[in-house]
Amino acid sequence: MATMSGIGSPVKRREDPRLITGHAVYTDDMNPTGIAYVHMVRSPYAHANIKSINSDAAKKMPGVLAVITGEELKQHVAPLVNVPVGHEVPNHYAIAVDRVRCVGEIVAAVVVDGRYGARDVGELIEVEYEQLPVVTDCEQAYKEGAVQLHENFARNLAVELHFGNDSAPAFVNPEVLIEARFVNQRLAPNPMETRVVMAQWQTGEDALTVYTSTQIPHILRTLLSMVMSVPEHMVRVVAPEVGGGFGCKLNLYAEEVIACYAAKKLGKSIKWSETRSESMVATIHGRDMTFDVKLAATKEGKITGLDVTGFSNTGAYLQLLTTAIPVLCGLIVTGCYEIPNAHFKALCVFTNTTPTDAYRGAGRPEATYLIERIVSMLADRLGMDPMAVRRMNFIPTSKFPYSTPLGLTYDSGNYEPAMDKALELFGYDEMRKTQAEALKQGRYIGIGQSTYVEVCGLGPGSGMPTGRGYDCAVVRTEVTGKVTVFTGVSPHGQGQETTFAQIVSENFGIPIEDVVVKHGDTANTPYGMGTYGSRGTAVGSGALMLAVDTVKEKAKKIAAFQLEAAEEDIVFENGTFSVK
Repeated sequence: MATMSGIGSPVKRREDPRLITGHAVYTDDMNPTGIAYVHMVRSPYAHANIKSINSDAAKKMPGVLAVITGEELKQHVAPLVNVPVGHEVPNHYAIAVDRVRCVGEIVAAVVVDGRYGARDVGELIEVEYEQLPVVTDCEQAYKEGAVQLHENFARNLAVELHFGNDSAPAFVNPEVLIEARFVNQRLAPNPMETRVVMAQWQTGEDALTVYTSTQIPHILRTLLSMVMSVPEHMVRVVAPEVGGGFGCKLNLYAEEVIACYAAKKLGKSIKWSETRSESMVATIHGRDMTFDVKLAATKEGKITGLDVTGFSNTGAYLQLLTTAIPVLCGLIVTGCYEIPNAHFKALCVFTNTTPTDAYRGAGRPEATYLIERIVSMLADRLGMDPMAVRRMNFIPTSKFPYSTPLGLTYDSGNYEPAMDKALELFGYDEMRKTQAEALKQGRYIGIGQSTYVEVCGLGPGSGMPTGRGYDCAVVRTEVTGKVTVFTGVSPHGQGQETTFAQIVSENFGIPIEDVVVKHGDTANTPYGMGTYGSRGTAVGSGALMLAVDTVKEKAKKIAAFQLEAAEEDIVFENGTFSVK
């Protein structure tokens, strides 16, 4: 039954029926006639020279269409495009040419008729390696004389980042000094659906179509165009159901380029489906930051200075946002607190490990861990309640908008009432008493405290390497009065098919069932920056509202003509134009 389901209405998610009944289409579900499969031959070594590759036996196997090496690919395809701002980037070829720098780096690709035969053929390829010294720790990699991964990057330093003011004066004879080393350990993302790509080359049109589990279809189209030397308007990228992303599908990956090259070379549909074990080494990793943190404070608990210095492990290469992650960490490391003197320094260093990039908060959880742990340590040192120390150091509401020493401006905030509500709901005072009584009995009850503020949304002016943060939407009213929304946002679980339809339903005064939201296909959606950093609704709905208002204004002109009235006399209520 049609319902008016505007913003805030308790409606069922419109995406869910196809997902929970198994009728959703993922990239791995697509198997057109004549499709071939590609298998990646990967290095078992973290660092080695490639002495030779013998593929004679593999090429003789039935159904083998091609064996692609780095030397061949280099002649036709540019290095992977990464766009860190303001510093040099080492070449990163989709298939290693003469040297591998991490376990899992691709050294050859086998294209075969048959999904499982490809792996069997891959095992016949003989690669002779000359093992080289390995370094996986940033501090070791940064030392003079350490094994160097890339030319022109002395001491394996990719980039050195600095934010903040001179915090040194705050550490001259401070009343209280807390020092600690904090490790945000490396982790491997584990999405429900591993990465999958299917590439098709339309020979008659010289056009490329790519289906892939990506969070950034439009950005990926641009990057593939650059790497493959195919005009961007002849590249189509489609993101069906993605099966979980959380940042790890926010990249141009080697496997996508290889599949595209194989499709063009052979004139066939080419597919690659990542195995779970491949995912652990071939998909980006997250975190891997180690920082030494110093905090200066008064004996009453007022923080006077913060200094954060350490390393961010980039892995063997730079991916799309590798060096942006410590940037996000550094910008927000003072958290909710008014700290007059703060400085952040990160050395982004190459090591023989899987490249790191955005994952689940991307720098912000790392920053929160640093500041919240050391604030709790300050409370312990002073024998104060941890929440009292936090309350004392919160940025006062009267000081918003507040500019931090790290370079951000917080537009607004009112932290104490939010904390008071949380303490009330938790029963903090009573739990403290319970904790103390338990300790007398030899039992330990822990109460964890954390407050945080997050830089997210990543809209226009955010300066992200992926673009200027804008997004786009098109609203099309059909002849029958139904509405189609085309959005540059590419949701993969965030629910914008529902929330965007609610926005249109409310503003047009029509049932939500009369609205359909299209996304993820660069052939029919306007250019958008994709979905990450909590930006989908924050930015995408802003673009949608602009489009909605444009349609309403145009409709008002038409209604004025049809009703033979002046535009200023036309009113719009409950989906109907009338003369006031």
